[in-house]
Amino acid sequence: SMTNPFGTDAMAAGYAAARPPVHARVLADYFGTSPPAPPVRRALDLGCGAGLSTRALEPFAEERIGIEPAVPMLRWTRDVAPGARFAAAAAEALPLRDRLVDLITAAGSLNYVADLPRALIEARRVLTKAGRVLVYDFSAGRRFNDRAGLETWFAAFLARYPYPSSEARPLNPAILAEVALGWTLRRSEPTRIPLTMSLHRYMDYVLTETNVAAAVRRGTSLEAIGGWVSETLPPVWGGEERAVLFEGYWAEFV
Repeated sequence: SMTNPFGTDAMAAGYAAARPPVHARVLADYFGTSPPAPPVRRALDLGCGAGLSTRALEPFAEERIGIEPAVPMLRWTRDVAPGARFAAAAAEALPLRDRLVDLITAAGSLNYVADLPRALIEARRVLTKAGRVLVYDFSAGRRFNDRAGLETWFAAFLARYPYPSSEARPLNPAILAEVALGWTLRRSEPTRIPLTMSLHRYMDYVLTETNVAAAVRRGTSLEAIGGWVSETLPPVWGGEERAVLFEGYWAEFV
């Protein structure tokens, strides 16, 4: 059984404020440099979290709907993505009528769906005939783009606060193509996105990672983890802003 790592108020607040803006860069890559004209009429963002991935759809979809099972996350969506509509629901039981949406996006969320085949049946139900599903994800920013040092620190961070073993299923385009019976993997691309971040921005961001949520659930205080990060990271970082690499993929299914 997979536990949702995002079900606490503190985690939701951090997610709303401190996640890196990778979503918009991935969507721009998927749609090409020019957005679709006319834009997609209606897009559904599965497992939208605090709404960052839904907000990233603004240039590409006239109407945006976000679905999220972790209710604390939804408290932030009005501030994060004021133009979209949101509902608390699971991917396996979408509160939408048939053939309603032209595009479904899932940003690092299908890994947490309990019954993936059921979710894919629901996706097919709510999509228009020409509809498509865009699945994308990116791993933690654990390396500098242009120099060494951060990966060693990140390994120590994970050794101290490990990712929980049972939380998420690993997914990539090949695994998805195997699981998604009746769907065709039309296109997929690896993504490498360097983001320039200050030390403080990066520290805020790493405290939103799921290994931190797991440590907090086990009884470690967020303050204690933040203290360790702010003690050990500055010597590795140095004084200025650094380009941190976020690597992942996108995959389009029809």
